[in-house]
Amino acid sequence: MNGTDEFTGLRAVVTGGASGIGLATARLLAARGAEVAVLDLDPTGAEKPLHGLRADVADDASVRAAVAEAAERLGGIDVLVNNAGIGAAGTVADNPDEEWHRVLDVNVLGIVRTTRAALPHLRRSAHAAVVNTCSIAATAGLPQRALYSASKGAVLSLTLAMAADHVREGIRVNCVNPGTVDTPWVGRLLSAAEDPAAERAALSARQPHGRLVTAEEVAAAIVYLASPAAGSVTGTALAVDGGMAGLRLRPATS
Repeated sequence: MNGTDEFTGLRAVVTGGASGIGLATARLLAARGAEVAVLDLDPTGAEKPLHGLRADVADDASVRAAVAEAAERLGGIDVLVNNAGIGAAGTVADNPDEEWHRVLDVNVLGIVRTTRAALPHLRRSAHAAVVNTCSIAATAGLPQRALYSASKGAVLSLTLAMAADHVREGIRVNCVNPGTVDTPWVGRLLSAAEDPAAERAALSARQPHGRLVTAEEVAAAIVYLASPAAGSVTGTALAVDGGMAGLRLRPATS
């Protein structure tokens, strides 16, 4: 294997794969030789050679049907990327119970449902890997992100527990912790701000390298963790955040 075909013969499923980080990941997996099925509420963004399948990760029957169809089309599943998720803004006082239930249902239980449905196929793979999309919000306190942070903190803990449960079955489980990524969801947040340009500048400055993370950069990390080349990597959270989690820089001088 070389750096461009390490996924040849492998079959991958990416949830939330029709836009943003998910689409960048699906495209990179395909470019590296994988057969890729994309599960999404609206899979129309998943162009060929991707297999677009409609699925709602908040509905168990929908997930089971989509995973079964993906496995049938691909001939099995070796890699599962649990990327589907939704955002939320506000302090602990701002989001009603219904929104808490909805975000946790998608961001946490969505991973549970999809992994649960894919496990029988992963157990038959010689290169089984699960990668969950987590967030810097799981390890750093961010303002106005109480609900979102709680959901991603659960994803981080779930990743570690899954890694422990399945390592002896030959299934590796890891997650990526992106910083603020230039995705459609972040674009909508910026559009809703009183001063979108100032808000973008503030989000960029929050990351030590001074800009938003790209979807392609996160995809590269996901694909590394999913690759057979990372065969000894499990139970790991890989930060893709421009240094936000670990660096403490002195203020820039003019």
